[in-house]
Amino acid sequence: MSAPSISACPACVAAPAAERLAERAAAMREEGIVLSLPTIHCAVCIGDVERTLSATPGVRSARVNLTLKRVSVVADPGVSAAALSQRLEAIGYPAHELDPGLLSVTETDRRGRDLLMRLGVAGFAMMNIMLLSVAVWSGAEAATRDLFHWISAAIALPTLAFAGKPFFASAWAALRARRLGMDVPISLALVLASAVSLFETFEGGEHAYFDAAVSLCFFLLAGRYLDFRSRAAARSAAEELAALEVPRATRLAGGVETVVPIAELAVGDLVRVRPGGRMPVDGVVTGGTSEIDRSLLTGETLPVWAGEGSVVSAGEVNLTGPLTLRVTAAGRDSSLHRMADLVAVAESARTRYTSLADRMARLYAPSVHILSLLAFAGWFWLTRDLRHSVNVAATVLIITCPCALALAVPAVVTSASGRLFRKGLLIKDGTALERLAEADTVVFDKTGTLTLGAPEPVALEALPRGDLAVAAALAEGSSHPLSRALAVALSALRVAPAALDELHEVPGYGIEGVFRGVRVRLGRGAWVGANHASDVTATWLGIGDAAPREIRFADAPRPGAAAAVDALKARGFRVILLSGDTETPVARLAATLGIDDWQAGQRPEEKAARIAALTQEGARVLMVGDGLNDTAALAAAHVSISPASALDAARSASDIVLLGQDMAPLPDALRVARLARRRIKENFALSLGYNLVAVPVALLGLATPLIAALAMSASSITVSLNALRLR
Repeated sequence: MSAPSISACPACVAAPAAERLAERAAAMREEGIVLSLPTIHCAVCIGDVERTLSATPGVRSARVNLTLKRVSVVADPGVSAAALSQRLEAIGYPAHELDPGLLSVTETDRRGRDLLMRLGVAGFAMMNIMLLSVAVWSGAEAATRDLFHWISAAIALPTLAFAGKPFFASAWAALRARRLGMDVPISLALVLASAVSLFETFEGGEHAYFDAAVSLCFFLLAGRYLDFRSRAAARSAAEELAALEVPRATRLAGGVETVVPIAELAVGDLVRVRPGGRMPVDGVVTGGTSEIDRSLLTGETLPVWAGEGSVVSAGEVNLTGPLTLRVTAAGRDSSLHRMADLVAVAESARTRYTSLADRMARLYAPSVHILSLLAFAGWFWLTRDLRHSVNVAATVLIITCPCALALAVPAVVTSASGRLFRKGLLIKDGTALERLAEADTVVFDKTGTLTLGAPEPVALEALPRGDLAVAAALAEGSSHPLSRALAVALSALRVAPAALDELHEVPGYGIEGVFRGVRVRLGRGAWVGANHASDVTATWLGIGDAAPREIRFADAPRPGAAAAVDALKARGFRVILLSGDTETPVARLAATLGIDDWQAGQRPEEKAARIAALTQEGARVLMVGDGLNDTAALAAAHVSISPASALDAARSASDIVLLGQDMAPLPDALRVARLARRRIKENFALSLGYNLVAVPVALLGLATPLIAALAMSASSITVSLNALRLR
């Protein structure tokens, strides 16, 4: 056992210990199983999932992330994702496997902890050095003053080396690329202030500025951490889409089923997809009938029939019956991967947005270097005093240090985000408010966005009570979304299910049974015996030879949708509705909400193309959508919003998440965004005004590095207080 080390320097102990903790955490990380849980929504769900998984043999830990709707499981090698998914589906939580190698949460969390750790070390060291500085300012002289300077140096230098690493690394990378970034003057200010202070300490001088250097580092790290937190939720939707790809598939060869990686599949192979499974490839159905959840492509949650000859795409979900597919495209050639590529291109274009802070930095960084160099050259030419010339140059660098500039945007974003969060909106991206303030056109998706995406049966009271009892018994035995909605509605009406015999589901068609010797069916119109197709969402009830009865469903508009559309139109916004649904329900909803510009039957690439066309016309588009079919459009838009009920990829592609069901806060978000942009501009004006006053004082040699650090801190506080005016 090694002997304990003793040090008078808190940073000497804290910094290495923090590094060791980070290394230990990295060593302990394991690549586990990640399952998506699209239906979880509350603390009870979290408890059910974690308790069920933890009780599974071989599972060491299970942690649910409610925001991302997924669970991370650390388990022994023998535990499979399929087995865990089956256990969760048995308790009512459908789950599918995600590829943990394509998810970047761990790296994002690690970077946030790293910044926070460095900020804590800088703050702790700053407080200790300030205590020593108070003694020097109070009149400590000779040996006492020199001792305190040496103790300050022992604390400050390792602290700056550890806490200032993000700035030094960024500055070095910028210089190697032959450019000047914002971190170059920051790094020079830290190095010069430390060098001057160390020189003064060696020479027994009266003034050392270790407190200024560490304080500067602390305030800059605070700004950097605020900025990071505002951007931390901005994940790559392209990665999320790629993560939805099924890692393995069941291949049929010579009548034998073999589970193989997707990379081993070739065009023409036969693949078996069981009920509840996600399609691993693009293909054509060669055997079996079922119903398919095609929300990936259309955004509509109602299943469609699939049988021999039907074309299916990777990512769609097989609901009721086993299917055999002949592979037409797999892996990187699949439609899901092509959609991810489309999203990646759109994300790349959007990340080229130049924020106000970026535009300011382009002018600011070279100006600071030129001023500092001129100050050094001028004073050295006038006085031939190297110490004084370096002091003035360091003072200029510190007093012009872009701390207020660095806080100008994050402070406003944090304040505005807090205000919008209380209204039910979560800001994910640091530039989202600026882009939202520029929007002039709003494009809505339909299902799950302007509507709740949950069809409810209508006019049930018009049906005979006896028929409703039969319908209740059939609906309770079916897993179809319309049947489940019907069962819930009939239960609320206190309809007791009839006693049925021989109840069984016919994949792709519906459910049937025997009631008092008579065959009864609930499902597709043609199968039940209806002689005409409905122009609305409906299921049919057939009892013996009697004429089938139509049970219609309506998807209610989301609360506040009408008010939001009216408010947007009143403020001069152009409102457009793009939906993957059929024409009749889209036209009906558009008429209800007063939207004149609408299109139905839109596929993902068509939505993205419409957004691109609007952008080329000069429009700044706000896209509001929730489905995977909206992902490319969300990424291509100037700014985007998704409801919290949206799937992972849609939330990732969006800049803002609507936390509740009510759409009413949307117009207010646009108002707050424009107010926030005004505050950002005011902060830049305050920063520039401060520099116009402070820089001449520094150039004339009327300030010390310590005074410069205090002035810089005052400017930062002023900017933060102005940002709080948003509240």
